[in-house]
Amino acid sequence: MNNLAHQSLAAYDEAKQQASEQTEAFWETIASQFEWHQKWDKTLEYDFHKPEVKWFLGGKVNITENCLDRHLITQPDQTAIIFEPNDPKEAAQHISYKELHSRVCQVANMLKSNGAKKGDRICLYMPMVPELAITVLACARIGAIHSVVFAGFSAAALAARINDADCSLLVTADGGFRGAKVTPLKDIADDALTHCSTIKTSIVLKRTGQEVAWNDIDVWWHEALEEVDDNCPAEIMDSEDPLFILYTSGSTGKPKGMVHTCGGYMVYTAYSFQNVFQYKKGDIYWCTADIGWITGHSYIVYGPLAVGATTLMFEGVPSYPTYDRFWEVCAKHKVNQFYTAPTAIRALQKYPVNLVNKHDLSSLKVLGSVGEPINAEAWHWYDDHVGKNKCPIVDTWWQTETGGILITSLAGVTSQKPTYATLPMPGIQAVLLDQEGNELAGENEGILAIKHPWPSIARTIWGDHERYKNVYFSAYPGYYFPGDGALRDAKGNYRITGRVDDVVIVSGHNLGTAPIENALNEHPNVVESAVVGFSHDVKGNALHAFVIVRSRADENETIKNELRALVAKTIGPIAKPDRIQVVSGLPKTRSGKIMRRILRKLAAGEHDQLGDISTLLNPEVVEEIKRNS
Repeated sequence: MNNLAHQSLAAYDEAKQQASEQTEAFWETIASQFEWHQKWDKTLEYDFHKPEVKWFLGGKVNITENCLDRHLITQPDQTAIIFEPNDPKEAAQHISYKELHSRVCQVANMLKSNGAKKGDRICLYMPMVPELAITVLACARIGAIHSVVFAGFSAAALAARINDADCSLLVTADGGFRGAKVTPLKDIADDALTHCSTIKTSIVLKRTGQEVAWNDIDVWWHEALEEVDDNCPAEIMDSEDPLFILYTSGSTGKPKGMVHTCGGYMVYTAYSFQNVFQYKKGDIYWCTADIGWITGHSYIVYGPLAVGATTLMFEGVPSYPTYDRFWEVCAKHKVNQFYTAPTAIRALQKYPVNLVNKHDLSSLKVLGSVGEPINAEAWHWYDDHVGKNKCPIVDTWWQTETGGILITSLAGVTSQKPTYATLPMPGIQAVLLDQEGNELAGENEGILAIKHPWPSIARTIWGDHERYKNVYFSAYPGYYFPGDGALRDAKGNYRITGRVDDVVIVSGHNLGTAPIENALNEHPNVVESAVVGFSHDVKGNALHAFVIVRSRADENETIKNELRALVAKTIGPIAKPDRIQVVSGLPKTRSGKIMRRILRKLAAGEHDQLGDISTLLNPEVVEEIKRNS
């Protein structure tokens, strides 16, 4: 698939120009690289006011034929998936394209034999094992819509997602390994299913071997597999048929089921993967995300497999059994492209650098960052110690809703700039708007928006198109509004400044919390911070800073005074936080996003109005903050 790639700055500039001047022709050329049962009649139809977007109308396709079948002709023995288990003493698995195709077809037949059919919703609540990727692809093979729920979510969160999508089938496991912990997935799923009436069958993979309760609807994975063969022709799908639903947290707490479709999503994830990471045949690519998130969907499964890549799946965590696990895995498998979150980088940079240096990382060619803007200190540590100043860093901005990476540098092709996502991808028409929705020219700061659709944009929120319209298209009519602010430098590079709603009006001044956090993080003893507003009798609102320090010995009034002085010097006295609270951690989603909604409630003293915090990565932190506030 290297004919998708822009491997030089000249090729990139040419693509950018064509994508701008002849958008539809640009995407037609890329889409024609894939195998279609029937070519599309019309490339694009859209109206951002309704909103409605359709790509490759009338095209017939199955994404798994492009991820699997066509590679059987050219590279059947090429490794498709490397599986690195949680326990380093357990052998890694290497699954070829031929074996992956066979296993996907067999699982597809297993799903069908348990009643699944085209259009059904199937919920996957599984650990990070090859069977999760295989089941995702098996659903797509038969035209069923998969809804993957991250295996750290609570029974209540799982039940809410099953019920919202009316799922008829659940695929889960007895348990999952995650660091030193074993998650009792079957027990959690059983609890969830007491609140779900639509699930007819629950297929259970044996992973941990722990004792589990057994119910009438339960079927063992290994027993069900014995009943079927691996001959499963792919269901022919319309380009605009739903491929999957993936839930993302809403600001109100009710999750939104974003719907992605077959054709456009396939085209954009493959195109963006190939170009951002500059993947070459034979490279070993590792994205450390979980398939429970969009990063795992797009850049562990679909994007890499669509271009015939070797993609590494990791079951564990960066700290187990020791804090050099990431670097040990990179060295062991000779990883070439490494894609992780700033949260992980910041956690690892707290530990001695010899944990990195003891491993041979000379195979690395590209480093990537995803999930949130990366701060300067983490960027430089990553560049100096992991990449040895030889690996370009792609700082990627995108969302569950966008399906693929929208703003980034291309590794080794375009210029990088620390803390900047840099330039929109070819075909992505990013703009800055003022509060009234007017476009801002040149070097500026404002509200980030996209003025033209791209193929992998989510088409709707499952069962609630009105909410889709209200959240993403109503604030600034005619634009997709992602909810982020950004600044743009003189060369057109974008830096994401944080959520637009992370603005606090203090004494009549609009203060973005991101610059204040950046100032706090410059202090040598601060690891990470989060700033929120709370109601104040005099100022209207004031600022509450939650700060993680390197050593609890730093927890005293002196550091608080230093931090206020630093903010005053960097931004101005008006931005000084009224309250600074030293904490051991910040409440985060499993993908690493700080849950500011919860911090706002804590700062306001509304401790009994936090909602379900069990879906957090670290719910125990919330209790600690409550005790110490």
